Amino acid sequence: MTAMATARRTTAQTRIFQLKIQLATIRPPVWRRVLVPGEIDLGELHAVIQTAFGWTNSHLHQFEIGEHRYGTHDPDWGLDDVRDESRSTLFRLAGEGNRLSYTYDFGDNWEHLVTVEKVLDPQAGRRYPTCTAGRRACPPEDVGGPWGYGDFLDALADPNHEDHGHWTEWIDGSFDPDSFDLVGTDAALEAFA
Repeated sequence: MTAMATARRTTAQTRIFQLKIQLATIRPPVWRRVLVPGEIDLGELHAVIQTAFGWTNSHLHQFEIGEHRYGTHDPDWGLDDVRDESRSTLFRLAGEGNRLSYTYDFGDNWEHLVTVEKVLDPQAGRRYPTCTAGRRACPPEDVGGPWGYGDFLDALADPNHEDHGHWTEWIDGSFDPDSFDLVGTDAALEAFA
């Protein structure tokens, strides 16, 4: 088989999208790099992001791409006009260099910036999705969003802080904001393969 014939059979949906997903407004940055098939729908991408960051999928979410919002319908949160994420595939909505927004938990408002860094040919024998890199621990659920996360870290770091005992008990011991387990994160994504 010639290289030309192989190239023609590789379509947009069988291409692999390298995504860098970073929490907005958190410094130092918290991010993950994942490789996903282009035919992944946004509902599946939501599940990949939840797993890669260690979120618990306990709250509503939405994607914003251009002028459009994608997610699941929920009129109580003003999500009655969103497009169905399960019918919206990544390769039809984004290409190399594009950015989209993913917001998780409308109370805490964790905004993630998703950048399509590259669009690649699939590698034989490689599992997708996969996590190839990342930095720092994901903030715990229900810690109060980006604004509350800083207070949470301050309280944990200072045994004399008035909220130290509360947060230490709430987190069940300790929390290392600098930790990231690449092997464990990638292993968790095996469920999608």
